[in-house]
Amino acid sequence: MTSEKKTQLDALAIVLLLGCSAVWGLGQVAAKVGLAEMPPLLQAGLRSLGAAVLLLAWAAWRRQALWQRDGSAPGGLLAGALFAAEFACIFIGLQYTSASRMAVFIYLAPFVVALGMPFIARSEKLHAAQLAGLVVAFGGVVWAFAEGFARPAVGPQQWLGDSLGLLAAVLWGLTTLTLRGTKVATAAPEKTLLYQLAVSGVALTAAGLLKGEVWPATLSALSIGALAFQTVVITFASYLVWFWLLRHYPATRISAFVLLTPVFGLLAGVLLLDEPLTLRLVVALAAVCVGIALVNRPHRQA
Repeated sequence: MTSEKKTQLDALAIVLLLGCSAVWGLGQVAAKVGLAEMPPLLQAGLRSLGAAVLLLAWAAWRRQALWQRDGSAPGGLLAGALFAAEFACIFIGLQYTSASRMAVFIYLAPFVVALGMPFIARSEKLHAAQLAGLVVAFGGVVWAFAEGFARPAVGPQQWLGDSLGLLAAVLWGLTTLTLRGTKVATAAPEKTLLYQLAVSGVALTAAGLLKGEVWPATLSALSIGALAFQTVVITFASYLVWFWLLRHYPATRISAFVLLTPVFGLLAGVLLLDEPLTLRLVVALAAVCVGIALVNRPHRQA
């Protein structure tokens, strides 16, 4: 694939982003399923370490060097630390709030990217119509989950889970800004991902052990499947695609697509769990699509 930096999303980028969003739509559900048997920090750490092993095997098969000095270490280590903190917030927060509420708060991340990118790349500043599109898309997400927000609290500490979801969104946005604003932006996607997997795997596993978490002696097939899906499909494959996209396309434009993720999660419930396809979900999907179209609409210079 070419290393040329593009200013607009092409068909390849859109297909890859739709695929990532669809996969991530199942991610919160898989994590919630795993939490029934696996402790949060050790689960998050193990999936990062497992994905790191897969990434090293992938790089070895392609005979790709990952250890050369290129000045990307400071940015890569910072991105890895932010990545670890983000998923610590998500996995711990899911113990106190629902997956649907967590999804809404996490996907405030594109706003963090939109606010921060002009300080890194002036050309990626969103104009008024594009910012309006981002608001419309997020409004569609909120509308999709409005019924869940109107229900009674999940528990007395739901506020803690919601707060951790909001903090995770800020950390995700800061990770994206770090990847674009430091020398790690010029590193290969495999090396960029390895920084985050290695740092987060070690940090999250160590935090889990220090917290006194214990890995269960036995796991059900459902929990093993959920962990395998998170490790292979999400943390290894989809993140590798995501970091390739970040290197080749404008971060503000591709970040808008992640707002499809929670809506795809609801659509997965319709397709896999025979849940009803409601008018609310259709309207939400339409709003997100319109918002993304506005964000990616070329701006005409005066």
